[in-house]
Amino acid sequence: MPRTSTRLTFAVLATGAGVFAMLQSLIAPALPTVQHALHTSQSTATWVMTAYLLSASVFTPILGRVGDLVGKKRTLVAVLVTVLAGCLIAALAPDIGVLILARVVQGVGGALFPLSFGIIRDEFAPAEVGGSIGNLSAVIAAGGGVGIVAAGPIVSALDYRWLFWIPVAVVAATALIALRCVPESPKRAQGKVSWAGAGLLSAWLVALLLPLSQAGQWGWGSPKVLGLFAAAAVLFAVWLVTEARSGSPLIDLRVMRLPAVWTTNAAALLFGAGMYAIWSFLPGFLQTPSTAGYGFGASVTASGLLLLPMLVAMFLSGILSGRLEPRVGAKALLTTGAALGALACGLLTLWHDERWQIAVVAGLFGLGIGLAFASMANLIVGSVPAEQTGAATGMNANIRTIGGSIGAALTSVLVTGRLQPSGLPYASGYTHGWALLAVLCLAAAGAALLVPAQRPARPLGTAEPEATRTPARVR
Repeated sequence: MPRTSTRLTFAVLATGAGVFAMLQSLIAPALPTVQHALHTSQSTATWVMTAYLLSASVFTPILGRVGDLVGKKRTLVAVLVTVLAGCLIAALAPDIGVLILARVVQGVGGALFPLSFGIIRDEFAPAEVGGSIGNLSAVIAAGGGVGIVAAGPIVSALDYRWLFWIPVAVVAATALIALRCVPESPKRAQGKVSWAGAGLLSAWLVALLLPLSQAGQWGWGSPKVLGLFAAAAVLFAVWLVTEARSGSPLIDLRVMRLPAVWTTNAAALLFGAGMYAIWSFLPGFLQTPSTAGYGFGASVTASGLLLLPMLVAMFLSGILSGRLEPRVGAKALLTTGAALGALACGLLTLWHDERWQIAVVAGLFGLGIGLAFASMANLIVGSVPAEQTGAATGMNANIRTIGGSIGAALTSVLVTGRLQPSGLPYASGYTHGWALLAVLCLAAAGAALLVPAQRPARPLGTAEPEATRTPARVR
């Protein structure tokens, strides 16, 4: 394929990944509307988010590995068609059960992230890879912000079903262009899909994430929550043994043990905890009526607009990171991004009485998200063999999601653990939550400092020539 087509390839990848990122957050502000329109309970409506989270967590690493094995373009097109079907089913869903099923189908789109990173690594010139990954990460980060900002106006002007009708049109066009214009990557991993590994991975992820997302309703000490946590621990151990013994593992544990990979994944876990919790709880804080002693009584649309600086900052810093990475290194950018997140949460703990304060803090946190997203992807892509790109970046995205679930669960305990007679949380619940998120982001910055110097990836199992072995240079 001609080199001039890389811009079109990037546009296709950015559109697909951006739409999926938007679908992650687009429905959250509209859940009360969905609950009323489909005549269901609040607890049932939350499964619209939970089903999507579980599905994406399962399919992201599995289909990332499938792309490494059978072809990234082929898998990308199949995933886009699946997301299209999920959006169409959701737009037409007659009841909450069908909508939840549609969200499970949409969750398959989580694989768009690792597949896109892999295609960029395979098809773009080496000098373009870092900047293109930074730009794509900026689109992914901003996509989640677009969902929060756009949900209110779309629901107010049209209907909640248009939250899915609009993606139907965009994803359909993207799938057609991808089929015609995205080249099939010539690099393939050897082996076959380990279905035992895939089944065990799916099982322990569901057993871990389900109680994290539902513990607020089931109770942290309930038999269901404790039993699922125990099952997750056992299944995780069995999965590790199975993958270590497999001749064709789904996730090569040797890759996961590479110093640059495990340290980046540790930072992703901790930073994801802070990032997703901010997205989940800051809109609720803004929408709380001032009679509670805090909050602004903002509408869904107004609270989204207050977070607009975060969206703009995420996009701009993600784009900027691609230009800075060759000069200062991805490690420095990840450390800076996590530190900015910690600073933003720390300021929010003390500084949340005026709307402009929220806007400033949101912008600061957005800068951190943009830098961290791009640098994490570049660190993983630059540290693993080409044939492992999809699986490794898929696990990194998954670990960030797991961190997000943990952060949201812990913040929920602090925010909702003690309520006013009106049923609203106390202000101290939020401030304690922001303080916790500041600590988590600061820990992410500490993990980022442990990331070793970047080196070109070598095939696993090959030794570095003694004559060329030099101490790592930290940037």
